[in-house]
Amino acid sequence: MPVDNSIKKLLIVDDSKVSRMLIRTHILAQRPEWIISEAVCGEEAIALVDNDLPDYCTMDINMPGIQGTDAAEQILSKHPSIKTVIFSANIQETHQTRARSLGTILVAKPVTEKSIALTLDFFATSQ
Repeated sequence: MPVDNSIKKLLIVDDSKVSRMLIRTHILAQRPEWIISEAVCGEEAIALVDNDLPDYCTMDINMPGIQGTDAAEQILSKHPSIKTVIFSANIQETHQTRARSLGTILVAKPVTEKSIALTLDFFATSQ
């Protein structure tokens, strides 16, 4: 049976259940075939990635435990193929610079159709 390359795996990492739900809902509205998993903190994300490698990841910055940018750095150092978007309400230049240095983009919260469109565009153009 041929492999369906349209089925992608997305890991949503955010300590806010509402943010995870919004990202999931918006993504599935446009990519209903995608498989989505969730983590509530950076440490959980790192463990999940090692067990079930996603194609894509959305990562909040401010979470309990390690910061999302640090978790993204650890994940990307082991798995550079994972296309990652950093979500944050804090869009200071330092966070934007850090996101770019990791090969990701920073998308402003709150989660909206526009932020999801930017995320999907980044995933599509960086394959």
